[in-house]
Amino acid sequence: MTKARVVSLSELGGAEVIKLIDKELPSPAKGEVQIRQTAVGFNFIDVYQRSGIYPLDLPTGLGHEGVGVVEALGEGVTSLKIGDRVVYMNAGIGAYASARNVPADKLVPLPNNISDEVAAAVFFKAMTAQYLVQKTYKVKAGDVVLVHAAAGGVGQILAGWAKALGAFVVGTVGSQAKFAAAKEAGCDSVIDYSEPNWVEEFMKATDGKKANVVYDSVAKTTFLGSLDCTAPFGTVALFGAASGPAPEIQPEILNKKGCLFLTRPSVFPHNATAALLQENAKAVFDAIAKGHVKVQIGAKFPLEEVADAHRAAEGRKVAGAIVLIP
Repeated sequence: MTKARVVSLSELGGAEVIKLIDKELPSPAKGEVQIRQTAVGFNFIDVYQRSGIYPLDLPTGLGHEGVGVVEALGEGVTSLKIGDRVVYMNAGIGAYASARNVPADKLVPLPNNISDEVAAAVFFKAMTAQYLVQKTYKVKAGDVVLVHAAAGGVGQILAGWAKALGAFVVGTVGSQAKFAAAKEAGCDSVIDYSEPNWVEEFMKATDGKKANVVYDSVAKTTFLGSLDCTAPFGTVALFGAASGPAPEIQPEILNKKGCLFLTRPSVFPHNATAALLQENAKAVFDAIAKGHVKVQIGAKFPLEEVADAHRAAEGRKVAGAIVLIP
């Protein structure tokens, strides 16, 4: 057996509920591989799950995304070999670990031109951006795109990718301190959504044009404004809730604001099969190679300091991606 250091929760709540334990890891079962993890990605969904906003059955681990090296193969695995570098973002809860067993069909071989830390920082977020800009709404040259939380991990990737596709991109941030990060990510204009007149500022930034698509991961404090910023027949993609759940609305409001399309997509259904996962990952790797997807690692934390990483994220103290190092 292999010894692994893993995060385990016996209760849900604040960052203080996160506990690190030692665990004996058995040999990989049929169809699995064992990986020694070299970097682990942090995503805000981890906070939602730890706190109980998205409840998990207890006891539970945390984390969806990791990078590592294949160290052992289970029966029947032929798609990978020992020594392969791999990345994943949907292999079940438990990525906060130094080693783990993972179904082989959830793993994607990592190209040599992408480092472990960059892959951990970007993969889940880029896979999220991929379905948003290529499937939820196919961004094209000349579009006006509004990206909320544009200084965050997903937001930076979304802004840069949309800009690379020829869109005019307006990003919002929650504080003046994050303007530079959003601008550097590719936003043509940046506004502060914590200001009461942010919708008017958006309209000024676009010379009165509304957005073809609004990507909203903030929700509670931005959602109603997002509807006001959307062009007739435009799309509002509500894909997160960093400030809390979005207010409930009557469907008729979508008609009155211009026959809008409102959707609540998620990354996991878009990668529900091994074939979809490999196809979408290829699109992400291609976008990275073209420079359409870039990543800013805002902070690195040892796995032992994972609670501090959560506190930093919740306190909006990090611009860019957080990476955990086992």
